Amino acid sequence: MMIPDWPAATKRTPPSERKSKSRFSATLGSTTKELAQEMDRLDPDDWRAAIGNQHTKSSGLPRHNANPDDPGFVLRWSKDGEQFAVACDDYEQLRDNVREVLKWVHETRLRSDRPVKTADAEFAAARLPSADGAVVAEEPPHEVLDIAPDADDDVVEAAARAKKKEYHPDSGGSTEQFQRVVEAEEAMLDE
Repeated sequence: MMIPDWPAATKRTPPSERKSKSRFSATLGSTTKELAQEMDRLDPDDWRAAIGNQHTKSSGLPRHNANPDDPGFVLRWSKDGEQFAVACDDYEQLRDNVREVLKWVHETRLRSDRPVKTADAEFAAARLPSADGAVVAEEPPHEVLDIAPDADDDVVEAAARAKKKEYHPDSGGSTEQFQRVVEAEEAMLDE
C-alpha cells in the first residue's frame, strides 16, 4: 500500500536503492514517542503523520509493531497559516525512516535557539507551496473519528457525538477541529 499523502514535490526512493543498515538502535515505539514530544515542543497549530497502512495511532504515528509494505514516513504540520511536510523512505525499515524525520525536526527546531539570522525561517525547506498549487491530503473521515472505515452508523454517530463534545468551541476546543468532526460524520453516514 502506497502512502496516500506523500508530498507531491518529494521524490520517492526506489526500493532497490533503500538502505538496509541503519545507524539507529532505538525501537519504533520509543522513536514515535520522541517524535510526539518533539512536535509538542514545536507547538504547531496541527500535525499528522502517515505510513503505508492503517496500523496507526490517532495522530497517524505508527503503532510500535507496525510493519507496512511501504516503509516510507510522512509528517505534516501547520503553523501560523503555513503548511509543512517532511518525508523519508531511504531505509527498508519504517523505524529508521521515522527516526530520520525525528532527527531532522529536532535539529531544525534547535536552530531557532541560535542567535544567527537567516533570510528565511528554519523550516523553510519543509514549507509546502501556497494553496494555489498545494495538494494537501485530507485526513480520512474514519481517522478523524478514530473508528474503523466500515463502522456501522450507530458507531459513527456515537464517536462523532463524543468528538463533538471534546472539540466544541464552548468547551475549549477549536471551531476547525469541531467542523472536521461534523464533516467526517456526514461523509461516513453518506457512504
